[in-house]
Amino acid sequence: MSNPWKLIGSLEASNVLLVVDHASNHVPSELDLGIDASLLQDHIAWDIGTAAIAEKLVGQHGHAAFLAQFSRLVVDLNRYPNEDGVMPSVSDGIEIPANISPSERARRQRLGRFFHPYHDKLSSLIEERQPQFILSIHSFSPRLRSAPDAERPWDVGIMYNGDDRGARSALEYLNTLPIIVGDQQPYSGKDLNATMNRHAETRGIAYSMMEIRQDLLADDAGITRWASIIQAMLVHVRSRLQD
Repeated sequence: MSNPWKLIGSLEASNVLLVVDHASNHVPSELDLGIDASLLQDHIAWDIGTAAIAEKLVGQHGHAAFLAQFSRLVVDLNRYPNEDGVMPSVSDGIEIPANISPSERARRQRLGRFFHPYHDKLSSLIEERQPQFILSIHSFSPRLRSAPDAERPWDVGIMYNGDDRGARSALEYLNTLPIIVGDQQPYSGKDLNATMNRHAETRGIAYSMMEIRQDLLADDAGITRWASIIQAMLVHVRSRLQD
């Protein structure tokens, strides 16, 4: 892995940038997280289905997508660098031994290799291209180990912080569909919005963060369906932003 990020597509075609912080479950071979390898296929390691959706949207509709190339268990990019959660020691009840009480040197090295280059490149890309709209794509597990009795019934959720222009337009469209839509669900963007706070809110660029339930992205039919929904949503959002 030469870069901790990958850029596909071009902003010149649609002026929409897709950002996928948790696109990959890759862990560099020299880093032993101390967990069973099977857990890298689990939702704790990545946002299942999000890379496939971004790639389909780029291929079919000419958007640009900026994707992480490593697992969020290595570094969680949708956090601030001084947060404990940037190197999660526990994820949905699973301990990550390599992330428990790392030395300051180890922490600086990992942030320097993965976190800062990703955000520095994303920042320079946005400054250079000035997208009209940024969509941050995530997916969520229908059921958490740590809260097995808690219902997570939403098909999709829209999150935002201070700037709700894009989110309100996205909700306006999604609520016309026969799906269960969460407004600030399964969590609030007031609490967890680090990437969009840093790159969209501070620049006054309209954005939304989207969470799609992972069981709806389990096969190509699901990916195709949700890529179609997102594209129609993007058309609606962009038209509202131009009003």
